[in-house]
Amino acid sequence: MNLYQSLPDNVLVTTVDGVLNWSRKNSLWYLTFGLACCAIEFMQTAGPRGDLDRFGMAPRATPRQADLIIINGTLTYKMASRVRMLYEQMPEPRYVVSMGSCANSGGLFQKGYSVLKGVDQILPVDMYVPGCPPRPEALLHGLVELQKKIQREKYLRK
Repeated sequence: MNLYQSLPDNVLVTTVDGVLNWSRKNSLWYLTFGLACCAIEFMQTAGPRGDLDRFGMAPRATPRQADLIIINGTLTYKMASRVRMLYEQMPEPRYVVSMGSCANSGGLFQKGYSVLKGVDQILPVDMYVPGCPPRPEALLHGLVELQKKIQREKYLRK
């Protein structure tokens, strides 16, 4: 007889990594932060129709309580140092989602002298959401993929 078959029905067997990852992926607190036109789509996603609350995501106004920052819009060199400072104030583990063509690669403003050619030059990006601007469904898909990535992480065995 198998060990799992001998256990009662109300007993759950898992790993500590599994419990930690499940709790982290279902309680992401995102920083309310917007740079340009993609921020409007981000607000639409966080609103009642997109409803990020059903994924366990809650908005936070301070980086000290957030573990997800969504860079949405054109990032200039002048703003890059401030975004980096916000990222460094976030506690570990922290995640970055780059939303839109401007955040991913500079977008249609990439030939401008003041536009950063992608947020990945200053921050480690976990998930890219393409589009100009990306639809709320695309952002939701990117956030679900981020949750899948968090579920696969190994914290206790590095």
